[in-house]
Amino acid sequence: MKTISIRIVVPTNIGELLKLGTLIYNKHLADGTKSPLNSLSDYNWNDHGPNLPLASAKHDEAEEYTRRAEQAYRERDRLMGDVTGLVRSSRDLLKAVFSKTPKKLGEWGFEVNDTPRVVKTK
Repeated sequence: MKTISIRIVVPTNIGELLKLGTLIYNKHLADGTKSPLNSLSDYNWNDHGPNLPLASAKHDEAEEYTRRAEQAYRERDRLMGDVTGLVRSSRDLLKAVFSKTPKKLGEWGFEVNDTPRVVKTK
């Protein structure tokens, strides 16, 4: 007879882990004193289980903030347009206009660094 190897999967996704933990805790509560989980010595469901609903709520809140942040970034990117090209073109034009006094670009908000570049040697 062939032995079948089974695996019991513990989720790595926090949301799924919280859901599974809540299911386990609810079954533990339903079984009461007959729950086999009462024999755990290093962990205690009665200490950690009551925190699961709040942890799940905080997880859901964090996920909503993530969704809102992603939406805000998409809107920001749409509104920005090609600001990088605009800034670079402005820099180039101002460098030409103030070719003899490039430090004036600092008045426009640019960081003007006139120290020589250090060449890295291997």
